[in-house]
Amino acid sequence: MHLTQVSNNHVFGGWHQQFEHQSASLNCNMRFAIFLPPQALNGQKVPVLYWLSGLTCTDENFMQKAGAFRVAAELGIAIVAPDTSPRGEGVADDPQGKYDLGLGAGFYLNATQPPWNVHYKMYDYICDELPNIIENSFSVNTQKMISGHSMGGHGAISIALKNPEKYLSVSAFSPICNPINCPWGQKAFSAYLGDNQQDWLEYDSTELLKNTQAKVPMLISQGDADNFLTEQLKPDALLAVAKQKDYPLTYQLEAGYDHSYFFISSFIEAHLRFHYKAIENAK
Repeated sequence: MHLTQVSNNHVFGGWHQQFEHQSASLNCNMRFAIFLPPQALNGQKVPVLYWLSGLTCTDENFMQKAGAFRVAAELGIAIVAPDTSPRGEGVADDPQGKYDLGLGAGFYLNATQPPWNVHYKMYDYICDELPNIIENSFSVNTQKMISGHSMGGHGAISIALKNPEKYLSVSAFSPICNPINCPWGQKAFSAYLGDNQQDWLEYDSTELLKNTQAKVPMLISQGDADNFLTEQLKPDALLAVAKQKDYPLTYQLEAGYDHSYFFISSFIEAHLRFHYKAIENAK
């Protein structure tokens, strides 16, 4: 796999780097960012946290706004932030130019409907292709955690529930918890997956939790001043299933916080330490 370096910045004793590569899953050129902590620069193979961003974002939002590098450097955790969708000439986009479908809105699934199915295979990219690239190109081990925000929180939780053997832990900020029952999810799923709503269940975290037997430790942080909370995010649906199944889910509702990266930067340290605890427990 040929990687082309786009940027390189020294930070908290480690390096933040961006790379481009040709993706076999997505049939286009993709960019991702990686933070390598100081431990990785000394030959130690470190665990990796995969961060999935939300609607309209790229690899840059989390890396530049979340303030995660100091604690990640302390704990010896690499962070990988992919883009949120395929990009480039010929990649389908919302014909009306809306932000919640197409470019920037891949929803971390494998599209089955044209024209989306030519490029929109974000599930395969996140689960298989990207980790293979990271593990073969950088000083990391095979221990993986996954986290995300909003659409990326949906992606992180659904991917962890579908692949419990791959991830030590999962966390999310303001995730879309029940996309089959919210406008964002219904629009994206009908376009990408078609009208058969049985196919939608495969990517709905609440529905997946109903049927899982594995228990990947989960942390969710939500701001009570989030203007998307009631209509789009619907955490109560997921929480009800978690309570019924006695699932190891910690839910933190934070007073006064909204949907922004101000919220994420306020609590990212707690999430990183949550994932570090899973690493320690795996020893």
